[in-house]
Amino acid sequence: MEIINVKNVCKDYKNLRALNNVSLTINEGELYGLLGVNGAGKTTLLKILSGLTNLTSGEFYVSNYSNKEMDEIKKIIDISPQESAVAMNLTVLENLKFFQELYNQNDNEYLEQIINDLGLSEVKKQRAKTLSGGYQRRLSIALGLISKPKILLLDEPTLGLDVLARRELWNIINKFKGKITIILTSHYLEEIEALCDRVSIMSKGNLLIEGTIDEIKEKTNETSFEEAFVKIVGGAI
Repeated sequence: MEIINVKNVCKDYKNLRALNNVSLTINEGELYGLLGVNGAGKTTLLKILSGLTNLTSGEFYVSNYSNKEMDEIKKIIDISPQESAVAMNLTVLENLKFFQELYNQNDNEYLEQIINDLGLSEVKKQRAKTLSGGYQRRLSIALGLISKPKILLLDEPTLGLDVLARRELWNIINKFKGKITIILTSHYLEEIEALCDRVSIMSKGNLLIEGTIDEIKEKTNETSFEEAFVKIVGGAI
């Protein structure tokens, strides 16, 4: 069942068009990927869906609420941004409890479940500033889950992590596949290929193609997703 419907969304920053008539649909429980090089418009789209910035034109619906009903949308959507909201001088547990209070949540059983699901049990008493990059990213995702969202937006969740930390985070993200709707932005081709049910490829604010990995390879007549991506972004189709 469709949970997000984006229709002809544009976003202008003075003389720059960051999004140009972007339209897409995302189904409930889907892990949906937004792929593109830097400046493609991926983060801008997430910020619009989460209410962090306003669109210039177009419209979108989230769980039947229109973009004019952002107060309702914000109750069911949350974001784990590139710029972490983690309070570095607080422990992992203190960070999570602080966010619980912000969202008027007091479900300790759910809190423990999130700690276990994100693999944070052994570090929950450590200050965030002492954590590795991988654990800090896990904590950032945990903070995005505290509000019990129907939709979680993950903006470049493995950016800057080493190969092992990235793979560990992939396994964690996969735990939530089908349980909530996840939109993942990335410019790592193998990450999108490993995790996503469907993907959109964006470039310079335009959505160039949408579909499963296999559908995209078929449309481009390529056996490699990397070659398909290069062909699409390079304008060969």
